Amino acid sequence: MAKAQFHKYQKVWVEAVGAWATIEKIIPAWTKGFDEPVKITYDVGLGREFRAEELRPDDAVDSVLAPDGAAWRLMRARNKWQAPEECAHHPFPGTFPVVVTDANDWGGWRTPGAEYDRDPEKIEWQARLIASAPQLLKLAQELTASVGEQPEDAPPELLRLAKAAAAVVRTVTDGPAT
Repeated sequence: MAKAQFHKYQKVWVEAVGAWATIEKIIPAWTKGFDEPVKITYDVGLGREFRAEELRPDDAVDSVLAPDGAAWRLMRARNKWQAPEECAHHPFPGTFPVVVTDANDWGGWRTPGAEYDRDPEKIEWQARLIASAPQLLKLAQELTASVGEQPEDAPPELLRLAKAAAAVVRTVTDGPAT
C-alpha cells in the first residue's frame, strides 16, 4: 500500500530535473479490492509524473513544528461514502483532506463528507491553511520580536503589522480576549 509523502502545493526538489517545483496534483493508482492506493505519483508541471523517490521536500518549510513539537501536515483519506466517479468534480476524486497534528498520523482536523461535497475547494483551502498554522504562528512571533527590539526604527506600517501579529499570537497562546 502507498501513502502520499507530499501534499498539493508543497515545494519539492525534483532530482531528475535538478529544479524546484510545486506539487500540482497527487495521482493515486487504485486497484480493485484494496482500501488504499497501490502507487502514488506526483504531477509537478514538468511534463511527466514523478515518484516520491525522485522528489525531496523543502527542508526550510518542513522544519517548523507546532508548539507541542508535532509536524502538522496535510494527508489524503479515502472517501468511503462516494466512489471516485461520483465525485469527479472534487479536486482529488475519491479522497478528502485530513490535517494530521500528531507524529503517529492521527489526531487533527477533518471535515464531514457532506460538507466537503458541498464545497470541496473551500475545504481544501481550509486544510492548507490549518496545516500551515504553525508556520504562520512562527512568522507572527518573529515579526513581533523583530519590531519589538527597536520599535522606534520601524516604519508605521510595519508597527501596525507587528501589533496585529502580536494580537494573533496572544489569541493563540492565551485564548481569546474576554
